[in-house]
Amino acid sequence: MTRVIKIGGRVQSDPRLPGLLAAAHRAAPGGVVVVHGGGDDVTALQRRLGHEPSFVGGRRITSAAELDIVRMVLSGGANKRLVAALISAGVKAAGVSGEDGGLLEARVAYGAPLGRVGEHVTADATLVRDLLAHGWLPVVSPIARDADSATGDALNVNGDDAAAALAAALAADELVFVADVPGVVVREAIAPSLATDAAADLIRAGIAAGGMAAKLEAGFAALSKGVKRVRIANLDALDDPAQGTSLLPSLTAVPWRR
Repeated sequence: MTRVIKIGGRVQSDPRLPGLLAAAHRAAPGGVVVVHGGGDDVTALQRRLGHEPSFVGGRRITSAAELDIVRMVLSGGANKRLVAALISAGVKAAGVSGEDGGLLEARVAYGAPLGRVGEHVTADATLVRDLLAHGWLPVVSPIARDADSATGDALNVNGDDAAAALAAALAADELVFVADVPGVVVREAIAPSLATDAAADLIRAGIAAGGMAAKLEAGFAALSKGVKRVRIANLDALDDPAQGTSLLPSLTAVPWRR
């Protein structure tokens, strides 16, 4: 069984995280991949360096200078802190960037002044497969190579899109988006499942916005590319398959959890 686990930035400060990821790794050795974010840490460093962050549609505008900040935080600080915590929890963890081994590629996002931000993310999972085959737990930072750059320039990509692309490349059995909420909230209740059309309605109505909209869009993209199961949940979902909101590609959702 192959699981791709996307860890949101705020969840990374939860002291339970290393132990839960270690347990998931031990339950499926050679079958777990972690992709992480770190947006709050990026914002904090930007401000310390005199850069005020700006966003369009929930996506961070990233100049060439600010891309260096994003690289430092995601591929440096955030990635290495998580790897260190996992090693302390007894896991053979290896931190890599999406730039390493051509793992992630993307193209510059058009239609908004986002700068060095990528979309249409694709993955070549060769490096990750090699690590998995030798018992490592890969921990991936969502920085991608620019597919249109002859010199391999980098792009800042949404971590949810990166996780979805990697899950599709691995034909993963499950993709889990771990956030600081227990699932998708609809009518003040957690939806145990959500079909494509219902999710689109939530996004259009603004009920699911920002990071949640990004997770829904990335999740359904992963399902369309062969990932068998996608969930949005909090840390409790890592050892409980009944937790969170499961995304469904058709009109088969069950009633909301009360």
